[in-house]
Amino acid sequence: MAQAGMHAMVGMVTRKFANKRQWLLLGAILGSFIPDMDNFGVAVATVMKLPTAGIHRTLTHSVFFVLAVVAIFYLIGQVKKDVRWGNLGVGLGLGILLHILLDIFLWFNGVALFWPFPLWVNIWANTTAPEWFMKFMDPAEFLLFGGYLWALSNWSNRYKTDGDFAGKLRMWMILEFALFVIFTPLVYMMSKGFATIFGAIYLFSIMMAFIVTIRMRKTIEAAEV
Repeated sequence: MAQAGMHAMVGMVTRKFANKRQWLLLGAILGSFIPDMDNFGVAVATVMKLPTAGIHRTLTHSVFFVLAVVAIFYLIGQVKKDVRWGNLGVGLGLGILLHILLDIFLWFNGVALFWPFPLWVNIWANTTAPEWFMKFMDPAEFLLFGGYLWALSNWSNRYKTDGDFAGKLRMWMILEFALFVIFTPLVYMMSKGFATIFGAIYLFSIMMAFIVTIRMRKTIEAAEV
């Protein structure tokens, strides 16, 4: 998978297509995170000593999942008679789809694009990345989480929104950059235990970024073109 922060920043680019459709941009950014939430399933299976194969990059990385999310939120919008829910569903679907495409073109593992059918798409199947590079991709998660929060901060400053949250946002951003500095040498030095420590903090970080995105929805709405 590409880094979650990278996915979120790609989601931010969809502001050019939001066209004042309230909640669509928010959905696109949140949707960019959702596929990698399946890592929580991997974590639970690992703790319970259950098989982890078939959990990551399957259900949440399928085009059928995209269609289901859009359809569910469309129905919610119809029931509530509020077009914003439909916009949110379209945004979520767009964000999830962009996440899937980024994983296909920028990562070295396959994606179960048509799950539950056992057809994996991996255009890099015959490519082996250097070991040092693959290791670096783990701490780079924190670097790009920090980059995403920095981009949110810039939007907040530009549109004069969520000023009451600026201090906490800065704290989270600095924390993510600090984690990158700490974990970069550790990934090369630790022979055992790194994956467990990294995984726990990664899951904390992705949930934090997801919650911060919702908290800063006024800023995101202000950025809609």
